[in-house]
Amino acid sequence: MTTTRRLAAPAAALALALALAACSTEAEEALATPASQATTEDDSTTDADDPAAHNDADTEFAQMMIIHHQGAIEMAELAVEQATTEEVRALGERIAAAQGPEIDLMSGWLDTWGEEQPEGAEMGGMGHEGMEMDGMDQTTVMAELGSLSGAEFDRRFLELMIEHHKGAIVMAKSERGDGENAEATRLAQKIIDDQTAEITEMTSLLNSL
Repeated sequence: MTTTRRLAAPAAALALALALAACSTEAEEALATPASQATTEDDSTTDADDPAAHNDADTEFAQMMIIHHQGAIEMAELAVEQATTEEVRALGERIAAAQGPEIDLMSGWLDTWGEEQPEGAEMGGMGHEGMEMDGMDQTTVMAELGSLSGAEFDRRFLELMIEHHKGAIVMAKSERGDGENAEATRLAQKIIDDQTAEITEMTSLLNSL
């Protein structure tokens, strides 16, 4: 019995050592694998959200929408000065307040992407789709609005701004379909949502004049 116990003790010790070594190896593998996977997932997420990732549709959207927003702000500021009804003046203030920061945002994208700001860019594929109102360019629209006053101004401002918003929605839908940059396509959807709601509001105001 004594001899058996003496032989069994080293064997048990050896088995225990092997078992502990196996557990240690499995634990190290379990710890290492998630870290490796997390790194891969983080890398793929970073690539997908790369703020510099964009295509020609994103560039043209930002360049053209900056110009479009500038036109809307010019019209809106005139409405704040000349509109007769408080509702139209308040609408002008909201449009200017909302679209100014969006211009800054899109200008920042163009800088990040290494693309030209609209004043120096060639406006190609999108052309002037969505840039005219009732067949008029921005200069002609501002000249017409500047010649009006009272309820006549309010009505014409609403008619032209509705057309202006419809043009923005056309441009934004094009970006939603063709753009690559996630931030740009999100802004395009926001423009669609916001300006669709404002068209409904302006149509209601127009019907009440």
